[in-house]
Amino acid sequence: MKYVIIGNGAAAVGTVEGIRSIDTNKENTITIISSEKHHTYARPLISYYLQGKTDPERMKYRPDDFYEKNGCTLVAGRTVNKIYASSKTVLLDDGTEIGYDRLCYCTGSRPFVPPFAGLDTVDKKFPFMTLDDAEALAGSVTKDSDVFIMGAGLIGLKCAEGLYGRAKSITVADLSPLILSSILEENTSRMVRAHLENKGIRFLLGDTVEAFNGNTAKMKSGIEVKYDILVLAVGVRPNTAVIAECGAKVNRGVQTDNKMFTGVDGIYAAGDCTETFDISCGQSRILALMPNAYMQGECAGVNMAGGSKDFENAVPMNAIGLIGLEISTAGSYCGTVCEKKDDDCYRRFYCENGLLKGYIILGDPCRTGIYTFLIRNRIPLDSVDFESLMADPCLSALGDDNCKCLESVV
Repeated sequence: MKYVIIGNGAAAVGTVEGIRSIDTNKENTITIISSEKHHTYARPLISYYLQGKTDPERMKYRPDDFYEKNGCTLVAGRTVNKIYASSKTVLLDDGTEIGYDRLCYCTGSRPFVPPFAGLDTVDKKFPFMTLDDAEALAGSVTKDSDVFIMGAGLIGLKCAEGLYGRAKSITVADLSPLILSSILEENTSRMVRAHLENKGIRFLLGDTVEAFNGNTAKMKSGIEVKYDILVLAVGVRPNTAVIAECGAKVNRGVQTDNKMFTGVDGIYAAGDCTETFDISCGQSRILALMPNAYMQGECAGVNMAGGSKDFENAVPMNAIGLIGLEISTAGSYCGTVCEKKDDDCYRRFYCENGLLKGYIILGDPCRTGIYTFLIRNRIPLDSVDFESLMADPCLSALGDDNCKCLESVV
């Protein structure tokens, strides 16, 4: 048996470990093909690398001997240009062909850069998605740098946090009137914006660049922004082109069943390039989350090796820190809003049809997994002391039966 995995992130690691949980025969080879030249690493840590709080060694997602212990061959710095489903081979950018019996497509996503006028006149411009991006940015920024970040989403603001204290000034622009609009609603977005503005970060919201001219950006509002360094964090797109060409169904992301099978013989997919059914809103969408990617990969790996596993009960989750403010979110924001606020924490809950559908928490992230458990397992709120849980997520308020269910999940 020959296994091939395209990608080297959390989904790929999950796939390897899923395969080896069933197939322990190292003669059944696993080939990992990665466009990056690094050992597998935790991508969310690149902002901490920029801050100087970590380094490539400590960012490793698995130990140095991970590939050897799991019978893997890492083909680093190479890109898959084509998958030939009929002959079960992949073609690399250097002309090499590699055969497979089972393949998992774990290619993640890439930066999306709109066709801004004059962008080619900007010398120091950077994306912010990989360790190489962070290293390049770290090598260019100085204490005298004025940094302009296009995009006030997760990537742009984590980049701003990474540059905080390393640059003279940071300006962030976004076409949306809200920051973190993918994970926050209006009230919490404004709270987080106020926190970041108090730290000295400037925002230009509801505005975008009309044209770049060297180190100047002319905004559609007429404002001109002077900068030394430009960071492009407008958005991302899943890498789906290669798998779409070999016959897999692709919407925004790759379509799979609950076993991560694409419907193309021998081909599975996992991670940020795929769509997942979100039980909190009842829709299929991209859930670009590291834990989600790992679990999808593990599920795919088990099934590739002849086992049986389903990936179910997925919900969007985020837990990030931004210059001292912790932000935790999960689920969907529909239904009745319930709020709890004290000096250290703001909690916002969304309830519908007797179920918790989602939450946003600014401040203490302690035991937020209890709320996520309620969403993921559709626990009726009348079976718990939800009033107490909103104020303090303690196990005693779950009740004995739900505590036993939580223990079985953990």
